[in-house]
Amino acid sequence: MAKFDDLSRLLEQFVKIGPPGCGCAVAKDGKVLYEGYFGYADIEEKRPVTEDTVFRLFSMTKVIICTAGMMLFERGKFLLNEPLYEYFPEYRDTHVYINHPNGNVEIRKAKNPILVKHAFTMACGMPYNFGNFPTAKEMEKVKAELVKKHGKYDIVTEVRAMGSVPIAFEPGTRWLYGYGHDIVAALIQVVSGKTVGQFLQEEIFDPLGMKDTGYRYKDDIEKRMISVYNKDEKGEYKKIPGFLDEFHKPDAIYEMGGAGLYSTVRDYLKFSQMLANGGVYNGQRIIGRKTIDLMRANHLNEEQLRDFRNSYLAGYGYGLGVRTMMDIAEGHSNGSVGEFGWTGALGTYVSIDPSERFSIVYMHQMLPNMEEYHHLRVRAVANGCLE
Repeated sequence: MAKFDDLSRLLEQFVKIGPPGCGCAVAKDGKVLYEGYFGYADIEEKRPVTEDTVFRLFSMTKVIICTAGMMLFERGKFLLNEPLYEYFPEYRDTHVYINHPNGNVEIRKAKNPILVKHAFTMACGMPYNFGNFPTAKEMEKVKAELVKKHGKYDIVTEVRAMGSVPIAFEPGTRWLYGYGHDIVAALIQVVSGKTVGQFLQEEIFDPLGMKDTGYRYKDDIEKRMISVYNKDEKGEYKKIPGFLDEFHKPDAIYEMGGAGLYSTVRDYLKFSQMLANGGVYNGQRIIGRKTIDLMRANHLNEEQLRDFRNSYLAGYGYGLGVRTMMDIAEGHSNGSVGEFGWTGALGTYVSIDPSERFSIVYMHQMLPNMEEYHHLRVRAVANGCLE
């Protein structure tokens, strides 16, 4: 059986060969079992990683956004099988790119509407606005036009404008990582009557005591933010600007759903424990237990699972904004069926196991993020410590 000393030794090894610094915490039944911080938040300043170090969540924002969305679902604000155009009329006349074997590309009217569920499950045919997809190129044009017209704008303005873009496939037929959770964020704003940030603050962050989590810099957050490093083939580190940091500025407006939040290991552990313990943390009920079960059910068919899986995601399916373990043998995992979570582009990771009321949060900020090497080792050692 693994001991938490083994986890400390693993993280010490990480900072010798991988990221300059990292943090990790593990909890069960609302109690912290392990918390460790290693290496530097900034090499040049010799600033160590501590419990106060703030990390950019990037796509670990998605788990918070989809939880917020499902809180509104269980209040009857929308149904998952409703057409998206019920909330965003711009999507009533969705078109789709058709790729022919001879290389020609045709645009046709979609046979079926995009459903709200398709935004949660990344089945809406909208990637991010970069890459080689025709849809991505059109999305990039839309964003450029919005900047030219408005300068700063909010997520609802953008999602409405994206309704004119032909999507990559017939809604609900494939899985494509991308813009879906930004649509969910806009939906939160439309049905709640609050900005995304206000809803998260009032309904999740304040009740859970997540004082160091948000979209905008406040107090001394900017000074506590970890630096981002690029590690080259020689193993040397070069500090690079924190991309998307402009949206943390106090005068920013844009609050996306797929990225954009910052947090600490300790704050995110509180959120993960709430989900691991049936929607309750420190006596605060945030979301229903059965709604969490719906989130962590696999929602993909076999073709979509082929789109989704890779060696890092072996054994997993995809639910409403989260990966979810379907087969521990196929996943080479000593975790549980139904364990769920997600990852962030700079190396953040969360694993939530309701059957054990157990969760793991690990964070670093490095490119390449080497997520498979780091996260699956943390998963193996932390799960091995369960009695």
